[in-house]
Amino acid sequence: MEVQKALQRLEKINGGHADRELPVKNKGSLSLMSAKCCICGIDDGEPIGKGEDYEYQTSDEKFIAMRCTSCGLVYLNPRPSVTDFGKIYPPTYHAFDFSPKNYGIVHKIRSKIEAGRFLNRCHNLPDDARILDIGCGDGFHLDLFRRYGKKSWRLEGVDIDKRAIDAASSAGFNVHLGSIEEIDLPQNAYDVVFMIQTIEHVENPVNVLCAIRNLLKEGGRLVIVTDNTGSIDFDLFKSGYWGGYHFPRHWNLFNRNSISLLGEKTGFEIEIVKTILSPVNWVYSIHNFLVARHKSHHLINKFTLKSTLSLTVFTALDFILQKFGRGGLLEATLRKHGEENKVDKSV
Repeated sequence: MEVQKALQRLEKINGGHADRELPVKNKGSLSLMSAKCCICGIDDGEPIGKGEDYEYQTSDEKFIAMRCTSCGLVYLNPRPSVTDFGKIYPPTYHAFDFSPKNYGIVHKIRSKIEAGRFLNRCHNLPDDARILDIGCGDGFHLDLFRRYGKKSWRLEGVDIDKRAIDAASSAGFNVHLGSIEEIDLPQNAYDVVFMIQTIEHVENPVNVLCAIRNLLKEGGRLVIVTDNTGSIDFDLFKSGYWGGYHFPRHWNLFNRNSISLLGEKTGFEIEIVKTILSPVNWVYSIHNFLVARHKSHHLINKFTLKSTLSLTVFTALDFILQKFGRGGLLEATLRKHGEENKVDKSV
């Protein structure tokens, strides 16, 4: 019944006007299930956006984005089941092969930016530091740590998709297949854990952060990077085309308040929450708008991860917005500090 109610809310957004149907490449039904706010534990949200899989067109379903009226979390309801991962993450999914061969100069520029950004979080780590990347994909960030970090660092990755694990393993990384809540990793062993644009994909962020906290050493840090629903691009495109929705693969989306509440709920000390620049959601918001309007492939292809010009333009724009705390991504650094911190897993 809750799923049906959520689906009925689709018609209430944008005055009840629906976009034309997209041509679906791999049309197939999904096992949709109802969801609620992972922080508050209630389904008391308001519908704020609707859309389709504009990027990979893996399904002909329409999806609705809800915003919790209490904490501001944006979540997909209804959403696919975890059993649908093989459908909604197709073989062409960019995280499975974000390589220089496929992405050229974009890969080179992103590598330089992110190497500096994330290695800055590791400058005070010991020589034998143990680093874990959750949602490692093909090992893109692990490769940056290997190339630019200390050779003595112990690097590991986790991903639930075998295709990603196979790619990372082929690159020579020590990676683990499965969810962080279920795989057997040593507790109190890691100096820093990264979740780089991963938390928005997981089913239960509370359980994930509790599991991570158990893996961290005392004083260890969790660095989360995720899409920012407090950004200008979200304000402009939230009714359906916002790139950060990434329908139907992003299930939980955060702003400063909700990511801080999540950290506190799971027993972390909040060190800093800030915004960082990213042009991607700007580019894909326009991409999604063009796809929904059935514009030419030539025009649509100017707004993708391979579009150097559009990425450059919106990098410059988001650089300015980031200076005012309205950048496209959130970066939250959470610290494990004291077992006396209460961990609330009641949701």
